Amino acid sequence: MQISDVVFAVIGFGALLAGILPRVLERRPLSMPIAFLALGMLVFALPIGLPDADPLAHPKATEHLTEIGVIVALMGAGLKIDRPLSLRGWSSTWRLLAIAMPVTIAAMALLGWWWAGLVPATALLLGAALAPTDPVLASDVQVGEPTGEEDSEDEVRFALTSEAGLNDGLAFPFVYAAIAMAGAAGLSWVGEWAWLDLLYRLVVGVGAGLIVGKLLGRLFFRARKESLRLAKHSEGFLALAATFLAYGVAEVAQGYGFVAVFVAARAIRAAERSHDYHQVLHDFAEQVERLLTVLLLLLFGGAVVGGLLEPLTWPAALAGLALIFVVRPVTGFLSLRGAPGRAAEHWVIGAFGIRGIGSFYYLSYALTHAAFPGADLVWATIGFVVLVSVVLHGIAVTPVMRLLDRANERTHQQDVVPEPASEQS
Repeated sequence: MQISDVVFAVIGFGALLAGILPRVLERRPLSMPIAFLALGMLVFALPIGLPDADPLAHPKATEHLTEIGVIVALMGAGLKIDRPLSLRGWSSTWRLLAIAMPVTIAAMALLGWWWAGLVPATALLLGAALAPTDPVLASDVQVGEPTGEEDSEDEVRFALTSEAGLNDGLAFPFVYAAIAMAGAAGLSWVGEWAWLDLLYRLVVGVGAGLIVGKLLGRLFFRARKESLRLAKHSEGFLALAATFLAYGVAEVAQGYGFVAVFVAARAIRAAERSHDYHQVLHDFAEQVERLLTVLLLLLFGGAVVGGLLEPLTWPAALAGLALIFVVRPVTGFLSLRGAPGRAAEHWVIGAFGIRGIGSFYYLSYALTHAAFPGADLVWATIGFVVLVSVVLHGIAVTPVMRLLDRANERTHQQDVVPEPASEQS
């Protein structure tokens, strides 16, 4: 028996389950990520000769696999948001990005340095990698399929979807800051970091996304020649073309590709907001995302049983638990004071900042660009946080969102004022 045959069988079985489980687990307190994480742990624990899944041993492979998983998820997230971009309509998003994320990075960097014993550069990397809400594993708390109706999204699902779409790119300046700290003495790196990593790369990412998205939107929906109007042919794989094109153009120009992909998706959506082709693109992106999620979770499960968490210390574990139970919920809630929605909704948004594949990407990217003392401890900490997040949020998401939906329905019914009966003459 060859190892490649076993790998094919495992991937095929996982792909089959990816088509079955979403229907089986629907409205049950168990998520698909939990099932595939458990399957990965089980399969890699069996003596069948599967290769090592340790991310420390395969940094480049880990970086590129997680990279692809994130950008495909970002395209899907951008396509399914119905609400047009505006300062007021997206106020929850801006608050989470401008307040909650930087405070979370600072808090986790402080805990990593003061409590877990990491050097400052490594502590900052820990905070930057753990701050973003993950677009891959957070699908259970995101908006549904594109409908074209601007008022169809509740504030919780919209805020978590839009945050996940943008914060993956906006955390990158802090990853670059950690890389600069690891390779330079003192604060000599701050000036270049401020104009290059904080300003230039962000502007280029947004610009590349807008240009690619607008050009593709015109090609999809408004090409002069009908044969070139690609929306007419309903080919879903063009979602991948848009994803890789936006990401590649931004990265070649030294911009943030994650930001470019999400912005491109929003630009495509804005080109013809209610067209049925958005559903085709979204469905294809979602299917590819689900297959990549299966693969990544299987490998993560293999890494866990292979010893990924062995370097974990009690202080590092407590710092990770503090993120899930204290730092993210509190910073998320406080940042949303004055934003649309009720206090209960703000707590749910804060509590369901799910950590996942994006954290793995940031860490693997940083470790291939600089040497960080305590890298094994950071991997163990982030792996522990993602493990707890997958299990905890996966169990809680269905009952919590169900209660929230019922509360929203009651509020809506109370807001509907019945018309007075006509007077009898």
